Amino acid sequence: MLRQSLLKITVTLLPLLFAAGLATAQDAATAPLTDTSAPAPSATAGGDSFKSLDEEVQALKKEVLDLNRELFVLEEELLFPANTQVAVFVSMDVGEFFALDSVTLKLDNKEVANYLYTEREAQALLRGGVHRVFIGNLKAGEHELIALFTGQGPNQRDYRRGATIKLEKGVGAKYVELKISDKAVKAQPEFIVKEWE
Repeated sequence: MLRQSLLKITVTLLPLLFAAGLATAQDAATAPLTDTSAPAPSATAGGDSFKSLDEEVQALKKEVLDLNRELFVLEEELLFPANTQVAVFVSMDVGEFFALDSVTLKLDNKEVANYLYTEREAQALLRGGVHRVFIGNLKAGEHELIALFTGQGPNQRDYRRGATIKLEKGVGAKYVELKISDKAVKAQPEFIVKEWE
């Protein structure tokens, strides 16, 4: 809601600033000459005013983009304050025994995230990428996180596996990593849940 109102302000301001710049340029172009014996302005003078106007518009666009970036950071801080924030990440290691299709997260028996991975995203995870599946707010206390992984396991069979962790949420942000790795001894994928402070 805050982001929408800030976006409306930004969208409203940009045309007004552009219109103000055009009005200034038009006033300069239509102003009467005080000395009629002076030579007519050259074509480059008009070009220079449009060039400076273009530079002003570009500077305004840059300021609007910077403002938008700052507003996004402020919105993140307001919506997910550090003392109640919880974030869940997915990572993969090797991937010989499991090809990830999707992850479903349940927090205190309520589904909070369901993500379907594309082939490129799964390859990025295999190359060391980390994906933030969920960010939200939790009150202090004990909570249960259930992660359900769906994909293809050994011998190209459909594979569905779950992992559960009890979280103790205190003051400060809580970070949880869901790591998928290969267990070569059993020729099976292994799902590890880690808490980061």
